[in-house]
Amino acid sequence: MALRWLALVSLFVVFLIPTSVLRAQGYGGGEAVECVSRNFNYTRCDVPWRDARLVRQLSDTACIRGQNWGMDRGGLWVDRGCGGRFIAKGGYHAGGGHGGGWQPGPGWDTRFVVGCASEDYRYRFCAVDLGGAGRAYVSRKISGAQCIEGRTWGWNRAGIWVDQGCAAEFTIDRRWR
Repeated sequence: MALRWLALVSLFVVFLIPTSVLRAQGYGGGEAVECVSRNFNYTRCDVPWRDARLVRQLSDTACIRGQNWGMDRGGLWVDRGCGGRFIAKGGYHAGGGHGGGWQPGPGWDTRFVVGCASEDYRYRFCAVDLGGAGRAYVSRKISGAQCIEGRTWGWNRAGIWVDQGCAAEFTIDRRWR
């Protein structure tokens, strides 16, 4: 009876694990993970990396870094239907007298545009890693609602938030220091 109960509980726990849980596989000498946005929802996949590279797209939706997938201090994230197989990309350089520790990989000290919209006048957070000294600003307002920094939109190191109907394209100046 106890064994049957344990089997039932184990089966129940398996169904509780989200489908976005990583599936590690060997890939070119490193571990690869699959991270998928199910039903076009935001999904975070915990990885020990500082940066990632998309090696295979698994979704019909195009995966575009900074728009529907990216990295931040919390790990790898996908959104709006992006699904892919990712591997660690550069970034960590072991000691050995060469400065050691973590150094930013490619993609830092760059400028790019990200869209973020408050749908139905609700709060929304759009994850984008701005780095230690990054900044965001409205480059083009899309909505009829006002976009006022600090009131209907704002930013921090992890991304941009919008509220009260603000929808805009935001220019991101990603800076490491």
